[in-house]
Amino acid sequence: MAVKKSSLKDKSFPPRVLSRDATFRWRIPPSEESDPSKVEWALRERIKELNCLYGVAQLAENASDSIDEFLRRVVNILPPSWQYPEITCARLVLRGKAYKTKGFRATKWRQSARIVVFNEPAGEVEVFYLKECPPFYEGPFLREERALLDAVAEHVGAVAMRLSAENDLHETNRQLMVERQALREANAALKAVLARIEEEKRKIHKDIQANVEKVMMPIIYALMTEVPASQRKYVELLRDNLMEISSPFANQLTQKYHSLTPTEIAICNMVRSGLQSKEIAQMRSVSAATISRHRERIRHKLGIANTDVNLTTYLQTTM
Repeated sequence: MAVKKSSLKDKSFPPRVLSRDATFRWRIPPSEESDPSKVEWALRERIKELNCLYGVAQLAENASDSIDEFLRRVVNILPPSWQYPEITCARLVLRGKAYKTKGFRATKWRQSARIVVFNEPAGEVEVFYLKECPPFYEGPFLREERALLDAVAEHVGAVAMRLSAENDLHETNRQLMVERQALREANAALKAVLARIEEEKRKIHKDIQANVEKVMMPIIYALMTEVPASQRKYVELLRDNLMEISSPFANQLTQKYHSLTPTEIAICNMVRSGLQSKEIAQMRSVSAATISRHRERIRHKLGIANTDVNLTTYLQTTM
């Protein structure tokens, strides 16, 4: 509410020492005042100040991610809340960025409060009178206006801290999402690479196995029938090493059929390579009847006894 110039002198209260007790910062009206007109004036001023505090609190509660709109609205709330709103302007500076009321002009009649964010000075709130006014508590400003300005600065600092923390949290979450997506993509790419490597390993192993079984093993078995018995152990050692390198057949057979003996596993491998019982008997220096008995026991342990399943085909396909 505008105040007539003729009434300004009537409002001059003697300066009082500001009490440390916050309850005395807004005395409505001053307890020692008895003039009805001055009491009414004091009540109107306190209402304006309380409306300002309420407005700033509402703006603080509804502040969005950006602090710019909040600060623009806060600075425009200030002039109507001071004693002479028609000659009052305000400026709010936070982290080097200024927000001003319309027609702002800096003058020597100034009241300011520091804004603190995370315990560090970050700016200030300033109120200016464009003309000289009668002196009160702090130059031309009231004691309650000092308390009001300090409260506004405190609200602004709290909102700045909250929004800064929220923005940091949002940015951290965004970075985590980006990193999580990058990790997913890296995992997918790694799985694809590992799959290709595994496929190449299987192909290489299959080629080696085919070359050993189709080319090397027949030669080894033929060689075993020709070399003297005293030298046959070296050929057998060469055969066993080639079998271990080229095929996991023996390991798979042992894991699946625990009852097979080492001799039966060796005979299975020979049968799988296409050798006949007579050839196997000759290579192992036993009779053909012995190999036939081994074959029967093998068929029983493999679960194909008394069936028309061919043992060579079964070993080549099933294993």
